Amino acid sequence: MPELPKFDFTHTVMGTLGIEMTQMNPDKVIATMPVTPKTHQPFGVMHGGVSVVLAETVASAGSYLFINREKQRAVGLEINANHIRGVSSGLVRAEGVPVHVGRTTLVWDVRIYDASERLVCISRCTIAVIDIDK
Repeated sequence: MPELPKFDFTHTVMGTLGIEMTQMNPDKVIATMPVTPKTHQPFGVMHGGVSVVLAETVASAGSYLFINREKQRAVGLEINANHIRGVSSGLVRAEGVPVHVGRTTLVWDVRIYDASERLVCISRCTIAVIDIDK
């Protein structure tokens, strides 16, 4: 699996939420995340914003497979999400596939599933490719 740039994810949103990348290749990126009270909204189910964080994490990480990491960064430009069903516990899995890979933008389709393989969320994420300021 190609590696992300060497970062300490402990004190990032990935570390906070327990997001782990389990597969990264140009055709598909997969990440998992535990659903716990720290990911819940007040009614005891996973917050929709957490689904969006997970989806954008998958799209952003996958975009690093297509850019020059020494000269460019991949950053979220736009995201939408349709929340299909609630999840209150267990592990969710996000699967992202690139729909468009261009010079300056990438578009990803990300689907989140619960432990029973039921669809939880569908997201479309546009990633911008930006040059690193020197």
